[in-house]
Amino acid sequence: MAALDNLVVTTALPSIRKDLGGALGDLEWTVSAYTLTFAVLLMFGAALGDRFGRRRMFLAGLTVFTGASAAAAMATGIDTLIAARAVQGVGAAIMMPLTLTLLTAAVPAAKRGMAYGIWGAVNGLAVASGPLIGGSLTEHVSWHWIFWLNVPLGIALLPLARLRLAESHGTGAPLDIPGTLLASGGLFGIVYGLVRGPADGWTAPLVLTGLFAGTVLLVAFVGYSTRAKNPMLPMRLFRSRAFFGINAASLLMFLGMFGSIFLLSQFMQGVLGYSPTEAGLRMLPWTGMPMLVAPIAGILSDRIGGRPVVATGLFFQAAGLAWMASVVAPGVSYAAQLPGLIISGIGMALYFAPAANLVMSSVLPKEQGIASGANNALREVGGALGIAIMSSIFSSQGGYESARRFVDGLQPALVTGSAVVALAAVAALVIPRRRPATVTATPAESQADTASALEPVAG
Repeated sequence: MAALDNLVVTTALPSIRKDLGGALGDLEWTVSAYTLTFAVLLMFGAALGDRFGRRRMFLAGLTVFTGASAAAAMATGIDTLIAARAVQGVGAAIMMPLTLTLLTAAVPAAKRGMAYGIWGAVNGLAVASGPLIGGSLTEHVSWHWIFWLNVPLGIALLPLARLRLAESHGTGAPLDIPGTLLASGGLFGIVYGLVRGPADGWTAPLVLTGLFAGTVLLVAFVGYSTRAKNPMLPMRLFRSRAFFGINAASLLMFLGMFGSIFLLSQFMQGVLGYSPTEAGLRMLPWTGMPMLVAPIAGILSDRIGGRPVVATGLFFQAAGLAWMASVVAPGVSYAAQLPGLIISGIGMALYFAPAANLVMSSVLPKEQGIASGANNALREVGGALGIAIMSSIFSSQGGYESARRFVDGLQPALVTGSAVVALAAVAALVIPRRRPATVTATPAESQADTASALEPVAG
């Protein structure tokens, strides 16, 4: 639900504008309002779960998200819809980082790779199929059902989560208010600048102010967190090659993937003439592949470790984007695109499951909540950065004037996306080789094992 709502609105914007009115900038805010609050509050949501109980805060986030979805579905004006989308992002930011910590507690250590595989498959499918689901519901039912869809799911999940999930806490340290304000303010400034840059221009005063102030606040956050007694995000975590490597890979992966999906979806509709539903169906070899391959990738990561699986997946994803860049043309056939879509789908699937496992195993159990929040925040920032960078490359080299001009801008953007994902694969190779445990460890064993993983390891 949380991942789906990142891009589910994009193909419904014309219908929303027809019903609710509003300028182009207002329509863009129906996407941006969610992205902003979601990305900015992810680490804070994880910290709330660690302090007040992960199940309790998961239920709170799910309740907020479900209620805001109903409000968005019933919106009678564009301003009301934007406000509801912002509140949706708040609920998602509390709910999303806690899913991994709750899943870790619910599954024995020897089976977590497969469980993370299923989690990654659903998450990847939701992100990539957002335009398809949004377009299909808008085309065949109504744009309101983009949001109504979340309501019965949320209502069904609330009692299940209350009865079936075990409560857990983090370190028990008090909330880090200064760190929260610095991190949230910094992320807000940077994500705002990235989201608004392509539309308002990169030299617009608010865009420049957001990027500059956000950077200053994040630098201040890093400096503060190195000295604070109980920081929200301990900087020492990044001394772990495993934690640093998987987070760098995640940031770069989402940068390349989000921007590519954003432009390829428009290419299939605007250049090749497919409807939103037809375009989404033709992208299924890419977007649907995680449902088939990710659980297998999770099992592989249990047996041989996550590092080789993640790196292989990212190289596959880079190769798939490079293939698409080489074949896109105004009249390209679907058969010519198919190998690139399949290779990209396999690559995405191989990445998602082991990546979650690597994030959670790179820190102590009591720090898994904030590790999940940090990883999710970096992925969201990577996605926003990807759309901004790809859109800028596209605009500088091409445009929407004709099919030829669109392809002129799309090709260099896809080449950039491929290069960025290949760099993500290199970052994944920084992760130390380590075979995961095959039995459930005691707390003392888990702490000793994780402490050893935090030390520099050759290889």
